[in-house]
Amino acid sequence: MAHSKVVIIGSGPAAHTAAIYLSRAELKPVLYEGMLAGGTAAGGQLTTTTDIENFPGFPDGIGGSELMDNMRKQSIRFGTEIITETISRVDLSQRPFKLWTEWSDGPEDAPARTADAVIIATGANARRLNLPGEEVYWQNGISACAVCDGAVPIFRNKPLFVIGGGDSAAEEAMFLAKYGSSVTVLVRRDKLRASKAMATRLLSHPKVTVRFNSAATEVIGEKKPNGLMTHLRIKNTATGEEEVVEANGLFYAVGHDPATALVKGQIELDEEGYVATKPGTSMTSLEGVFACGDVQDKRYRQAITSAGSGCVAALEAERYIAETEASEDIPPPHANPAL
Repeated sequence: MAHSKVVIIGSGPAAHTAAIYLSRAELKPVLYEGMLAGGTAAGGQLTTTTDIENFPGFPDGIGGSELMDNMRKQSIRFGTEIITETISRVDLSQRPFKLWTEWSDGPEDAPARTADAVIIATGANARRLNLPGEEVYWQNGISACAVCDGAVPIFRNKPLFVIGGGDSAAEEAMFLAKYGSSVTVLVRRDKLRASKAMATRLLSHPKVTVRFNSAATEVIGEKKPNGLMTHLRIKNTATGEEEVVEANGLFYAVGHDPATALVKGQIELDEEGYVATKPGTSMTSLEGVFACGDVQDKRYRQAITSAGSGCVAALEAERYIAETEASEDIPPPHANPAL
């Protein structure tokens, strides 16, 4: 089996930023980018985004896949070894940590690799509703991130809809109100789950309408390649009545699922399943294991914040390895023959 000082599990901005920093520190990191891990292509959620206009350094915007391709090339340029396999099992009970890949993780199989430190950057997937038309108009009208996509031209001065009844839905609706002609929040129940203060702000916003007992049932749009969403079918959950309304944008605010099954029961997770890190750091409950990106960030979930946290994880992993190696180099005290 092979051994590395640092293994990174993930393929998004956090993973590649960590890889770039560790490679430049000559720690020869190995990055397992996965093979459709969690149903997402290598590169993470950004590969499902068409245009990114808020990542610094790209005044004309850049495609999500192109940005991730560039990050991957930069990781390789500095010496990162990228393996297109999915890590399916880890043993963090003792050092060196052990990692298995999905095609050889049987009880009798030796681990594919061991590592002195592991960086978890497996991300989180936005929950989808699997509505008819969802696959066709995803990123052509449907999004799971208002902050990421709300300002793009196809949504400006257009009727927009948000699905959800919690604080996230309220925040997204008020953000979208800056750009859309109107924003309608669809709440399946007869009340909001949002905090009282957030609900008050939402209900009093002049450009936002909240429709209770309402659920989207179908996304309708242009029947052509890369056609845009134009309408939404809505059902009244109390009466069963349906109607089709004009809608040029639909934003899901129904939560995310962090990809933490790999480490569940081995490091501390919070009540929502995200990796718990010490405030202001990437350190987990287990020394030598670090987490960065959306797998531990349920608040911001932006490419730039993920990249920043990847930098933090790399610097902390580098320091951890240096301190560990230094302590191993200290010779044991000699017995005093005079005593």
